Amino acid sequence: MSKLKVAVVGTGSICKVHMDSWVKRDDVEVIACADINFEKAKAFAEKWNIPQAFDCVEALLKGSDPDIVDVCTWTAAHVPVSVAAINAGKHVICEKPTADSLAAAKKLRKAVKKNGVVFQLAVPNRYDKRAAQIRAMVDAGEFGEVFFGKTAYTRQRGVPGGWFSCSKYSGGGPLLDIGVHRIDLAWYLMGCPKPVSASASASYRIGDYRTSHEIIESDGAISDNNAWCGEPVADYKFDIEDSVSGFVRFENGATLMFEASWTFNGPNLTMTQIAGDKAGALLKDTFEIFRAEGDKVVVETPETEKGNMFDSEIDHFLECIREGKTPRSDIEDAVTIEAILCGIYESARKGKEIKIKL
Repeated sequence: MSKLKVAVVGTGSICKVHMDSWVKRDDVEVIACADINFEKAKAFAEKWNIPQAFDCVEALLKGSDPDIVDVCTWTAAHVPVSVAAINAGKHVICEKPTADSLAAAKKLRKAVKKNGVVFQLAVPNRYDKRAAQIRAMVDAGEFGEVFFGKTAYTRQRGVPGGWFSCSKYSGGGPLLDIGVHRIDLAWYLMGCPKPVSASASASYRIGDYRTSHEIIESDGAISDNNAWCGEPVADYKFDIEDSVSGFVRFENGATLMFEASWTFNGPNLTMTQIAGDKAGALLKDTFEIFRAEGDKVVVETPETEKGNMFDSEIDHFLECIREGKTPRSDIEDAVTIEAILCGIYESARKGKEIKIKL
């Protein structure tokens, strides 16, 4: 089997996680990397033994010939970088969220369809083995009609810093950084019903409480002590929400409740729950199934490992390329989850329930 050639664009924290998965494999080789901070790209290439480094995706595409481009930039660059790669005939795996606007996400979809490449949105929680088991049970009808979902990702104090908390680059705050993981997972486990409306509120009350292990240097620069810290930007402005909560309605009558926060005066919480008229599931650090048996509910704890969801995500992407399959998190799902996120922000901004535009 010939090796597929990979190029990574954006060499920040999430790219390091992707690299851990790429370098484990013997059927791919990472041949190039790019970052608008060229010195950072060169250092990254040296650390990971990558042959070539570039200062932008255009230079990378001109100076190397990858089969795959892995997009790990800040949010505002996801679509421009992905579209450039797709128009050059490259398969693309792109970090979440898809885009910083629904219009941009639709532009990406148009490019994918025009060029016929494989596009996969990187939403690793879908590739957790426990999530795959729940979705298989839903598809098999074991949960009956799934009508309810509830999900949360809240931190007491956990603003990543850098570009993450500047909307010009990030598109938004905790909703787009961590909330998207759980909202997408819940929606996926519910069977991906068509969203019709969102009702949400957002708080801008608490402010810039960063992770406890992050150090701000005397000149304002952010140290690398925070593994998830974003690249500092010259025109930085903290202008994102502390938290956001609300619900999404679906065409089939189902409802999803959600909350996401970087700065919350409550518990650190990561959970996703779904319920149908036959059974339900709760996915946290533990994994539980709740089965209806007459007038009782029986709780089961399946023996399923989480696995390395990043490795599983890459495995699936490569399988889709080699076998011509549609990814589990394809461009259509990417556009729909973007529509949900944009609908949530619009509802919070207007203070009322709004129709989700697809």
